[in-house]
Amino acid sequence: MWAGEDLDEDYGSTTGGPPKNRRAGVIIHPTSLPGPYGVGEIGEEAFRLVDWMVSAGLSMWQVLPLVPPEEEFWSPYTGLDALCGSTLMISLDELVKEGLLDKADLPEDVDHTLAADFFKVREVKQKLLRKAADRLRLQDKFKKQREEAAGFRQSNPWVEDSALFYALSHYEEELIDKAWWFWPEPIRFREKKAMAEAKEKFKDEIERFIVLQYIFDKQWKAVRAYANSKGVKIVGDIPIYVGGQSADVWAYQDLFELGADGQPLIVSGVPPDAFSETGQLWGSPIYDWKAHKEDGFRWWVQRLSRCFQLHDEVRIDHFRGFAGYYAVDAKAETAMDGVWKKGPGVDLFNALDKELGYVPVIAEDLGVITADVVELRESIGAPGMVVLQFAWGGGATNVHLPHNHYENSVVYPGTHDNETAVGWWKDSATEEDREYLLKYMESDGSDIAWLFIRSSFSSVSRTAIVLMQDIMRLDNSARMNLPGSTTNNWTWRIGGPDIWEKLAPEAAALKELAETYDRVPEQVVKAVEAEEKAVAK
Repeated sequence: MWAGEDLDEDYGSTTGGPPKNRRAGVIIHPTSLPGPYGVGEIGEEAFRLVDWMVSAGLSMWQVLPLVPPEEEFWSPYTGLDALCGSTLMISLDELVKEGLLDKADLPEDVDHTLAADFFKVREVKQKLLRKAADRLRLQDKFKKQREEAAGFRQSNPWVEDSALFYALSHYEEELIDKAWWFWPEPIRFREKKAMAEAKEKFKDEIERFIVLQYIFDKQWKAVRAYANSKGVKIVGDIPIYVGGQSADVWAYQDLFELGADGQPLIVSGVPPDAFSETGQLWGSPIYDWKAHKEDGFRWWVQRLSRCFQLHDEVRIDHFRGFAGYYAVDAKAETAMDGVWKKGPGVDLFNALDKELGYVPVIAEDLGVITADVVELRESIGAPGMVVLQFAWGGGATNVHLPHNHYENSVVYPGTHDNETAVGWWKDSATEEDREYLLKYMESDGSDIAWLFIRSSFSSVSRTAIVLMQDIMRLDNSARMNLPGSTTNNWTWRIGGPDIWEKLAPEAAALKELAETYDRVPEQVVKAVEAEEKAVAK
């Protein structure tokens, strides 16, 4: 069309306007939910959380990794298996409803307000889960569930390696407490005869493991389906690396930088910075990216495929490692002498798109961010992150200040790795930080948590996600994780089953903010209206 020609008849009937699909959400891990047995579960209280979110106009529930956490410090970011679900989150009450447990089997109630005691929960719960698994495996009345479990097993072949690795590392006496690269060579290197013998020896344990993974899968997918029906999306979270003592590395040794004996040659970390003079030594094995590319990134396709069985979107922790990653000699005691290496870049995401279609990821692009990281994130259309707690140093050009936010981003007051807003204000903010913040926000700082929440909701960022602890105005006693420490992490819990009624005023205030700043999707609006009509009746 040339200048001066007539435009379409409907030209002028629609105008530009603000960006669509603005939304808001909350971070809370299922283990933090109310529950009588020492840890939050994926049963009734997960559904009640979704209802509370809808009443608050929230449409994004961000969880931490759902994988089984390592069993010393209980971090879900150094999980035992990248594809499995944590069976500690299986709802015992739901098992009673299905007849897999009797009500008399249930343990005594634990004070809901106490922090999660994972050691005690594991001791009590594993016995009950084994009992439930054996009922499903052996009793005729559970034929339907057995068929469903068999279908889960067939459609998720990765669970075979996961189950065998778990059986070997927990029930083969000479292997317990040993890293797999110290196992006898036949099973360490997965020789055919040794594998067949192990599978036969641990047949029952393998079946129990797979049945429990089926139960986790079924319970979590019911929660996700309910959330989706109300207009709420589940945002998953996965670390870029996986733990060395895992089925993932044992089963795919050729895809990691390992020595001839199976031990890692180089491991992950980040270099020294303002927060750590010696850097952070994470210790996870580094990927052999050349081998991944030659293999068509099939391992990553499998990992993300499983991830999107359980989530609608996913945040990838340490996204910058796909552009350039920091590698440290596995024998080093600190991360001071590592080197930067080139990551797989866009090739990985092209392979994911080819196999899975559009992959909706959130890029955790915090820390040392170079131009290639930004270029990669923008090339795949992934939103990055901005964090308000990081905004108050460096002057007006600080990328985390609201006036520097960009539409394709997710704004957080703070994440699970940060202090709560109240805790930051009380314990860590400098006088300069406070002066600048109060001037910038035109505030007296009397309600810092909700000042941050309002600022997040009003941001140009398409998505705003806030910690439940900030919604509740809690201090650092409710902090979820302190990076670099090994105590009192991951254990925070929200309270008893009456918490949703107690948080009704906060829900109303969040809804008002979400409406004010156009963050309530139409499906959530309809869900709220339907709920209000039901209550009226």
